[in-house]
Amino acid sequence: MTEAAVATYGRTKIPYRIARGRRRVSVAVVVDPVEGVILRAPPDLEHGRLDMLVRRKGAWIVQQLRSFEDLLPAPAKREFVSGESFWYLGRQLRLRVEVGEPGVAIDAGRLVVRVAELADVRASLKAWYRRRAALYLPARVRRWAERLAVPPPPLLIREPRKRWGSCDSAGNVRINWRVIQVAPRLIDYVVAHELVHLEHRRHDAEFWSRLGTVMPDAEGRRGRLRKAGVRVAW
Repeated sequence: MTEAAVATYGRTKIPYRIARGRRRVSVAVVVDPVEGVILRAPPDLEHGRLDMLVRRKGAWIVQQLRSFEDLLPAPAKREFVSGESFWYLGRQLRLRVEVGEPGVAIDAGRLVVRVAELADVRASLKAWYRRRAALYLPARVRRWAERLAVPPPPLLIREPRKRWGSCDSAGNVRINWRVIQVAPRLIDYVVAHELVHLEHRRHDAEFWSRLGTVMPDAEGRRGRLRKAGVRVAW
C-alpha cells in the first residue's frame, strides 16, 4: 500500500508515492520511468520531512524525469500482415505482403514487402529501414554539426531498446534506425539533441539552452516525438 503526495520545487510540482517499510530506518528516493518518483520511507516519518527531501533533491529528480521523456515506449505488438500501418519519414503507409523475389518498395502509398517466406517479413522490413536510415542520416548530422559549429562525429546506426540516440565519451553518435519512421523535423530534433551532447554531457540547464539557440522550437518537437514513438516502436 502506498500513499500519494505532491511536493513543489520552484514552479514545478513533483508528484510522488510513499512506500513505507516497517524495517526501514532511512529514506531512499527512486525515480523510475514507469512508476515515477517513489520514496521508500520508515513507517512513522511525517509528510513534511518527505516533502523537504523531495525539494532538496528536486534538481536531480526533475533531470531524471526529463530524461525519461526521451525514452521510446514499449514495443507494440505487430503481426506483420497486409493492412497494418507503418511509417516512413512521417508518412503513414499500408503494408502489403507478397510472396516472391525478396525486396521492399513504396508503391502508391503502400509499403510492399516481398519475401520468400512469410516469417521473413519483420526481418526484411527492419533491414530496409536500417538501409534508409544509413542513407538519410549522415547529411542531417553534417547540417546540424555545421549549425552547432562542431566537427561532424562518427555516426553509428544502432537498435537500442529504449533510446532514440546516444553520444558516448569518445564522441561517437548512435542513432536508432527507428527514427527514420518519424517526420524529418523530428529526426532533426534527435540529431541536434545528440550533437549538443558533444559539448554538454548532462541534461542540465546549459544543455537545453544550447539546444534552444539552434532549435528554438525544440520543446515542441520533443513533445511530438514522444507521441510519434507510440506508432513506430516495434
